[in-house]
Amino acid sequence: MSDIALGVLDLVPIPSGSTAADALRNSIDLAQQAERLGYARYWFAEHHLNPGVAGTSPAVVLALTASATSTIRLGSGAVQLGHRTALSTVEEFGLLDALHPGRFDLGLGRSGGRPPGQSDAPPPTTTPVVDGRAPNGLLIPPPFSFAQLLGSPRIALQRRLLLLPGAESQDYTEQIDDILALLAGTYRSPEGVEAHVVPGEGADLEVWILGSSGGQSASVAGRNGLRFAANYHVSPATVLEAVEGYRAYFQPSDVLDKPYVSVSADVVVADDDATARELATGYGPWVRSIRTAEGAIEFPTPQEARARAWTDADQALVQDRLDTQFVGSPGRVADQLEQLQEATGADELLITTITHDHKDRVRSYELLAEEWRRRGHSPQTPS
Repeated sequence: MSDIALGVLDLVPIPSGSTAADALRNSIDLAQQAERLGYARYWFAEHHLNPGVAGTSPAVVLALTASATSTIRLGSGAVQLGHRTALSTVEEFGLLDALHPGRFDLGLGRSGGRPPGQSDAPPPTTTPVVDGRAPNGLLIPPPFSFAQLLGSPRIALQRRLLLLPGAESQDYTEQIDDILALLAGTYRSPEGVEAHVVPGEGADLEVWILGSSGGQSASVAGRNGLRFAANYHVSPATVLEAVEGYRAYFQPSDVLDKPYVSVSADVVVADDDATARELATGYGPWVRSIRTAEGAIEFPTPQEARARAWTDADQALVQDRLDTQFVGSPGRVADQLEQLQEATGADELLITTITHDHKDRVRSYELLAEEWRRRGHSPQTPS
């Protein structure tokens, strides 16, 4: 296995009994610790109307974090383009790059106000999955249907509040084309009028596309020769489809001459398996709150999680996420991450960890970095 870098994906979770301000301070501290530990990247997700998540604006949190760090790459995982314009996105990241040049990854996603609709049909997956396992043993659970979540009143309200009255989301493929043209300084309107974004044009950004399937996101990333991040931690059933679709669509560009993939994993590491399992106890109720469209709850303590009423239906709703969360000692989790990398051919892995206590979260990343380095990898991106 070649040197595989590790990055961090942070949702800015709010633990029970704390505040959004606490969560933001914790995330900035974790970014500083990740920089010290040698992680390659630190990305912030974007979520809205979630009581237990404070990461509503990646650009704002990135600005705060950039001022508190100096070397680690920072990025969005992802900017939700469904309620944004190409211009606003390029302007925001242009401002960031103007003060901290060459440090930002512009991760772009389809969601956020964009109604569910037809997407490009993914190419057929060629990797055989037998009895829920990839050839190397990686668990590929049955697909989860997001139809109930996407059709919920809360998601409809989110769309109404995010978009201006009467506004409609731009076609995603066209939107990516516009962002790339604005960054390159080649944008022309249908009438031939030029647009030049200052700051923004010529910004030294790495552009990534994030996706959970082999459909439109994988197609856009591949056909534009961009980097692609696949979400095993969100949709483990479709991770092989996503990376294979991207590679099938890939065309060399000025950015890349061959495909480049990051794959995410939800991880909790502790000194021993039993401690890690205890720290991860709140994960099931937390995922349930997301998948029932209630909105992510404040992350519970293990005691609070065990006190919650729990049904067989609840268990079935989150089983795929529980089964594919990597929880345990440093050696156990590193074995699972190496298995994920082997199955997907990932060039990097993106680690997301949530525990109730901030110190346990920092310790999880610390233990993992130490074990990863012990195995001959470096968490940092190879130069």
